[in-house]
Amino acid sequence: MRRRELPGGLPPPTKTELKRQARAVQDLADRLIAAPESLVAGLRLPDKLADSVALARRITSRAALLRQRQFVGKLMRGIDCEPIRVALESETQSARSDSARFKRSERWRDRLLADGDAAIAEFSVEFPAADRAVLQRRVGAAMAERRDGKPAGSGRRLFRFVRETLSATR
Repeated sequence: MRRRELPGGLPPPTKTELKRQARAVQDLADRLIAAPESLVAGLRLPDKLADSVALARRITSRAALLRQRQFVGKLMRGIDCEPIRVALESETQSARSDSARFKRSERWRDRLLADGDAAIAEFSVEFPAADRAVLQRRVGAAMAERRDGKPAGSGRRLFRFVRETLSATR
């Protein structure tokens, strides 16, 4: 029986469990400090915590920032961190999906420029709402631009068209 354990009650957390919990809260505090300002403003944090996070963002000294990060972690141990964790996870998931959509748009653009009509046909089948005539014009202009070694204005317009088409079909 542990020293502080009461007979018939739950055993108190071990030292290792306490350290693990403290580290998890500290990691969450670091993510909160690095999160976008708009996200932090929408969380309705206690005033002292919100001020501490804002201060941590302004500190440039490495040692002072370390102390401030630890202070933010300490403040967070006294509140319910689950809403903060959920908000940060949803932000991370949103950033991942945006990144994946961007990469998919790049792959389609490169494929349209490399394969031409065959890729246009596949794109039109996969995304029937896309205007095929506009797509053909944009691909043709971007291919001519590449062939002539001109700046990539038409290539950007093609990418924008592909990205908007992919975003519309979420």
